[in-house]
Amino acid sequence: MTATPPAVPVRIHGPEHDADPGRSYELLRLQGPVGLAEISPGVVVHLVTDYRAALDLLHDTETWSKDTRQWMNQVPPDSPLMPHVQWRPSLFFADGSHHAHLRSVITDSFNLLDPHDVRNLTFRYADTLLQQFAKDGEVDLVAQYAQQIPLMVFNALFGMPDEYAPRLMKALTGMVSSDPERMAEGAQSLNEYLTSLYAAKAQQRGQDLTSWFIDHPNGLSPEDVLQQVIIVFGAGNEPLTNLIASTLARMLSDDRYFGSLTSGSLPIQHAIDEALWNDSPLANYSLHFPRYDVEFYGAVIRAGAPVMVSYAAANSCPHSNPPNEDHRSGNKAHLAFAAGPHTCPARSTAVLVATAAIERLTAYLPDIKLAVPPAELAYRGGPIYRSLTALPARFTPLHPADPRRHGSPSGQRPAEPVTDRVSA
Repeated sequence: MTATPPAVPVRIHGPEHDADPGRSYELLRLQGPVGLAEISPGVVVHLVTDYRAALDLLHDTETWSKDTRQWMNQVPPDSPLMPHVQWRPSLFFADGSHHAHLRSVITDSFNLLDPHDVRNLTFRYADTLLQQFAKDGEVDLVAQYAQQIPLMVFNALFGMPDEYAPRLMKALTGMVSSDPERMAEGAQSLNEYLTSLYAAKAQQRGQDLTSWFIDHPNGLSPEDVLQQVIIVFGAGNEPLTNLIASTLARMLSDDRYFGSLTSGSLPIQHAIDEALWNDSPLANYSLHFPRYDVEFYGAVIRAGAPVMVSYAAANSCPHSNPPNEDHRSGNKAHLAFAAGPHTCPARSTAVLVATAAIERLTAYLPDIKLAVPPAELAYRGGPIYRSLTALPARFTPLHPADPRRHGSPSGQRPAEPVTDRVSA
């Protein structure tokens, strides 16, 4: 009897994958619900592409651990992957009771946020950005809008003055750069930002997430507080940027949504749900490691071997009967925010910010449209995120005297706060 040869890893990085990730996932599915994927040169993981298998893994804390320390030495220190897989003493890499201890600090603190306040905060920063380019008649909605709003909002929610937001943006952008020098500069800038943040809140508390982290009954140390802040920034920034950008791309390239900018034919929430199903902002992540040798959906996985979940592939899985295209709007069964104990603890806030940012833009610039055919939109390389490199759009320039350049778009009725809360 001839032994079955090992599967050849499918590359989910590089130009071919970036141009057509769906093809990569099709090739992986030929290996079964769990395939072998190369996520960086020489770095191979088991990748779960099946919806049901992903749910089973994400809920099974007895078999799987999130601790990356025994595997990290297989990733080159200067790899762009390192910031995503490097172990930190945060809930992201914790298991069991320790994970629950850290997670409750974050969920309890985010639950103290008033959705109305978060919405208005997002409107304020949206207006600031809109007023910067409204006179131009054209804009890159990635660089000039979607990349900036999340960190402006996070900076404020954690209690820092507005002038610190550019520092935070520069730090996090540097840390995910492919340039080792920029990565080091970004890490140093982030450390300086966090030092300033903790010093300010240790001296005087406020109605902000950092103060609530510090004062939480679970009694986190200063180091633990800052590690949870880092993970919120890191895990929240780029996915939220991608969600805003991909939703806008969908709305501006689909007549059903384009009409809704003035006629209300389809709501923004519908576009967000479609983006979460079809353009998962976090495409592949959720590193897990089996505590012992295991056979999982036909794949033999050795103890300590890396296993990732492809949210993008699972959401589009043709075998596990997730909700079909006609019933996805309003359906939260997608895996864009993961599932199980490690479900994103700030899910409701992320959706609220994205909705408010998109609502403000479309009210402010009701005739905005794509400046290029949708087929010409390009995505940045990498196995983790699905990120547009640019989203060029054009619109009728606003005269400096237009009241929309000085605050709320006139005649706009405030929408009700979005509620998308999940149990923590």
